[in-house]
Amino acid sequence: MKFETIIGLEIHLQLKTKSKFFCSCSTKEEAEPNKNICPICMGQPGVLPALNKKALKFSLMLGLALEGEINKETNFDRKNYFYPDLPKGYQISQYELPIIKSGALEVNNKKINLERIHLEEDTAKTFHNKGELLLDFNRAGIPLVEIVTKPEITTPKLAKNFLKELQMVVRYLNISDANMEKSQMRCDANISLRPKNSSKFFPKTEIKNLNSFKSVERALNFEIQRQKRLWQKKEPPKKEVTKGWDQDKQVTVIQRTKEAVSDYRYFPEPDLPPFNIKDLDLDLRAIRADLPELPSDKRRRFISEYSIRPSDAAVLVKNKKLAHYIEKVISELKAWLVSLETVEGTEKQVWQKYKSKLSKLVSNWLINHLLTDEMEFNITPENFAEFIIFIYEKKTPNVLAAKILKIMDSTGQDIDNVLAEHDLQSSKKGTLKKWIQEILEKNPKIIEKYKNGNTNVLKFLIGQVMKKAQGKADPETIEEILKDKLD
Repeated sequence: MKFETIIGLEIHLQLKTKSKFFCSCSTKEEAEPNKNICPICMGQPGVLPALNKKALKFSLMLGLALEGEINKETNFDRKNYFYPDLPKGYQISQYELPIIKSGALEVNNKKINLERIHLEEDTAKTFHNKGELLLDFNRAGIPLVEIVTKPEITTPKLAKNFLKELQMVVRYLNISDANMEKSQMRCDANISLRPKNSSKFFPKTEIKNLNSFKSVERALNFEIQRQKRLWQKKEPPKKEVTKGWDQDKQVTVIQRTKEAVSDYRYFPEPDLPPFNIKDLDLDLRAIRADLPELPSDKRRRFISEYSIRPSDAAVLVKNKKLAHYIEKVISELKAWLVSLETVEGTEKQVWQKYKSKLSKLVSNWLINHLLTDEMEFNITPENFAEFIIFIYEKKTPNVLAAKILKIMDSTGQDIDNVLAEHDLQSSKKGTLKKWIQEILEKNPKIIEKYKNGNTNVLKFLIGQVMKKAQGKADPETIEEILKDKLD
């Protein structure tokens, strides 16, 4: 029997506000537990919450970026459940009227539709230590948005890529750092199988609190195989369950039977009356106008406008700061092209002619020689553009160019200073001819092999010249001189 995988994700994102959702406590990460707390976020009797307007604005930015429908009239609800990390015994959330309905995010050319985006407060951090449960309430009350997808994700890899794309979007919007390792972005994944061509939904398994992209993909792959075995034994899942992911054993483990909506006994939050977005002086048109160019649009533009390869564009757009850096480098290259006396035409015409080769050089040198996981480097866009021009004009071999770039990154110097201070000028043609003559005189047997048709010996001769030049020579130039002398 063949099966179809049905996956839905629930993603919690900590919003990047200075204070908590309903009080003035700081959201700053603290080493000392239970420092950023007050009677409001600890749920003590007689206190009243006050809405954080910045958190609301951030949720609207996300909703507009993901093409959601804004509920201008909305309210908060109490989600009731008992757990040690919830000091009030309930969580202020949204149920009947989420701030955003619907929405979508395109991933791998597939549109994943959203069910809703709603606001709620975070809970405390829990730690297990020698049989004790320890609680840090610094996180309790930090504003969250929860993004709920429709069950339209068909593979674990697509689920992982959805999360990566969403992380990029919120970082471009600057509304969340979305660091999964720091629990600023947490994912619950719901998964079920059904026979191919069936329209029926079967009981799902919810895997809670997945804290890395790899964990999401691996946990879902494990569940697919587990549920397939149950189907093959004609014992498909009969009830919805909540599971966790055991990172060490690489298996999902039962936590509890999944709660139904009725278990939470939702009712409107009495301390926060319903409100209209207009009453809070939030202008949706102004918010929409201030949205930055999103990663998907930037990727498409890099490909069409700069002729950057799709695979390279995907890397260069991952980080908003890096994408901006690339734009400045290309702007410098355009100005250089227009300034050349040998080049005729408008900036647009000139760029159209040279952009493919120059953009390829920019991508290759940045991605393969400069970029690190932190996406940090110490070269200004102007200096990097000058380096690309240097390469384009073939003033130095690639081996030497890599050394130059490394020194530029470590010192912050421009290419002229690096060449002057570190003796990295490429060997001149006259010097190369002299060295080549010396090497040929010392290797008559190699010359004989070449003349008998063994052209592979050229590699040996080129290597000998490069050794003399200490890497400061262009292998193509050496080969050209060698062939001229040998032929």
